[in-house]
Amino acid sequence: MRALDLDFQRQRLASPPGWGLLAAGLLLAGAGLLGQAQIATATAEQERELQRLERQLRGGGVSQASLSPAENRAQEANLAEMRRVTAQMNLPWEALLSTLESQRLEDIALLSLTPDARKRQVRISAEARDLAAMLDFHRRLEQSAALRDVSLLNHEIVAQAKGQPIRFNLLATWVVDDAHP
Repeated sequence: MRALDLDFQRQRLASPPGWGLLAAGLLLAGAGLLGQAQIATATAEQERELQRLERQLRGGGVSQASLSPAENRAQEANLAEMRRVTAQMNLPWEALLSTLESQRLEDIALLSLTPDARKRQVRISAEARDLAAMLDFHRRLEQSAALRDVSLLNHEIVAQAKGQPIRFNLLATWVVDDAHP
């Protein structure tokens, strides 16, 4: 027969550390709910402010006549700057970069590109292994569809460098299709 094990003193289900963990969890849950309520209130306030500003922009708020002449000039200057930046961003940068990347550059190292989107010009600073490589790069850029009026601005032989490479600057007009500015 099997031995019978009787336990007349039952163990408690929860210990003091367990109760402490439960209390900490409840406190954290309460803090989370309080934080969520504050965020919801702030979001609602910002949405109301956004709706108010949208109504103003549509004409339901402050009129242009209430602005001082200095404020009108500042607002017009800001609008002009935004239009200028937008025009620059809408130019086909990919066409310019793909034209330059498609060139054979074994003997050429591009040092910098300085585009002027307003004038639609790009300044190219590069270094060539020799004079023939520089002239060949210049000729290939002139023949490309994305650039025209490629001009050699200056060149110099770097005497202190190994192989005496030629540093040069080109200026080219960037062809932009007017149908897609």
